[in-house]
Amino acid sequence: MTLQQLKYADAVAECGSLSEAARQMFVTQPTLTESLRALEEELRVAIFTRSSRGVSLTREGEEFLASARQILDDAARIQEKYTGKAVRRPQFAVSCQHYAFAVEAFMEVVKACGAESYDFTLRETVTSEIIDDVARHRSEIGILYLSKRNERAITKILRKEELSFEELFVAKPHVFLGRRHPLAKKKSIKPHELDDYPYLTYEQGVENALYFAEEVMPAIDRKKNIRVRDRATMTKLLLGLNGYTVSSGASSKMYSSDIIAIPIKLDDSIRVGLVRCAGLPLSAAGKTFVAAVRQKVPQ
Repeated sequence: MTLQQLKYADAVAECGSLSEAARQMFVTQPTLTESLRALEEELRVAIFTRSSRGVSLTREGEEFLASARQILDDAARIQEKYTGKAVRRPQFAVSCQHYAFAVEAFMEVVKACGAESYDFTLRETVTSEIIDDVARHRSEIGILYLSKRNERAITKILRKEELSFEELFVAKPHVFLGRRHPLAKKKSIKPHELDDYPYLTYEQGVENALYFAEEVMPAIDRKKNIRVRDRATMTKLLLGLNGYTVSSGASSKMYSSDIIAIPIKLDDSIRVGLVRCAGLPLSAAGKTFVAAVRQKVPQ
């Protein structure tokens, strides 16, 4: 196995086409095809499947490419250090629930990168996609929470996908609402006191099972429900409709100063953590992200 073979595999995965990858790598298509065949033969694994529509990664190929890209990134950093020339754009992707501290940590990765070009992705998305993104190596890291209500189901799914959950912090549930909300001056809130106000939750797409919900309090217990997809809409509706949502209480400078968090009397806790492929080492960007998250999570 050579670095050149890893570069070929990376190019084919990016292009989805042998001919286009060969063009970008300045080699003939037969040379590229033979190199990949030899690599698959050596590793005794099928990295790609070929069809009339092009080529795509197998499940084993996704896992292989995640490791290969880390090797290519490490080799690129060594070359850049001693030659002063960037030979590869750093790549990094995170999928998470709607946590502002994750956005702040992602910004630290970008600031620390130092490369003239890079290819980074931050996905604030639904719970099932977070798990799928990490399992299929579209994202190196995922961030979600476990509670008494969802832990058994989510843990079972993570185990099936060979993913690990690394706890970041434990928090009691809090109600997020506007400073002018009728309940804003209370030191704690009971669930029944919220009955007359709209409950805002993040919509989970086709996977609307209770254990995929981003909020620890089930929407089925509420009379007035509004589902949204993004944090900006959530904030506007919280303020404009005297709505509320339930989360960990993790504060951030990215939240509107008009939004406050008040403890809610629920017999549960929120364990927010990192989801990763078990046994796969973190990239340099991944290590920076995890370190930044640990600095920014609430104490």
